[in-house]
Order: sequence, then structure tokens, then C-alpha cells
Amino acid sequence: MEDKITPEKLEKYFDLTSRALAEVKENIISGREVDAKEIVDMVSNYLSDAKHFEGKGDFINAFAALNYAHGWLDSGVRLKVFDVTDDKLFTVC
Repeated sequence: MEDKITPEKLEKYFDLTSRALAEVKENIISGREVDAKEIVDMVSNYLSDAKHFEGKGDFINAFAALNYAHGWLDSGVRLKVFDVTDDKLFTVC
């Protein structure tokens, strides 16, 4: 069992969250643009925070920021702000 946050693990989740962010930007449900902007802004801020922490060698807080970022994306999907179906990038039902 891997119990360490490695640079490789961070890269995996940076990639996953960045791909998910790109996907939602292309799939905003009509009438939900204001909500989508708020979510996209928050995700972008958390991704920036994650990069900052990674640069300082603080992998724990970088990983935490990535998880918050992706949580915002999943929330937007569940609240029908975004119309996506990729169950590898999102928690979809």
C-alpha cells in the first residue's frame, strides 16, 4: 500500500483535475453560467494553491488543495451545473 504523497502521485492528480476542469468548461448547462464561473474560479484558485505548495515541497497541502479542487468539480456535476459523463474524471450517477 502506498502511504506517501510522491511527486508522481501529485502529477497524476494535477493531470486528472486539470483534464476535468477543461471538460467542465466545455459543458456548462445553459442557465448555470454564474454558478459555473464561481466553481471554475474556485477550482483554478485551488490548483494555483496546489502548485504553490508543491513548489515549496509541501506535498501534503498540495494534495489537499487538489482534493478540494476536484471536490468543487464533482459538486458542480452533481448539482447539474455541468453536463459530463466521464466516470473516470467525475463522480457521476
